[in-house]
Amino acid sequence: MTRGDLTRLTGNGNGECGGDDCPNVYRTGSGSFVVQGDLSDAFEPPEGEALVEIPEAVLREAVRALGW
Repeated sequence: MTRGDLTRLTGNGNGECGGDDCPNVYRTGSGSFVVQGDLSDAFEPPEGEALVEIPEAVLREAVRALGW
């Protein structure tokens, strides 16, 4: 899967940061989500998983984009 295969729900330039390297939420073709954000060390996740931290405003933007 590449970034081009995903639907970008956030970071369309209306927020503080519209660049590709900012926290973002994407939706996959199967309906799951991919989250891009800063690595977090809040706890050690299971092998093969990672923790990212994204601002509340990014999640709110994603919810609005989905019409929820």
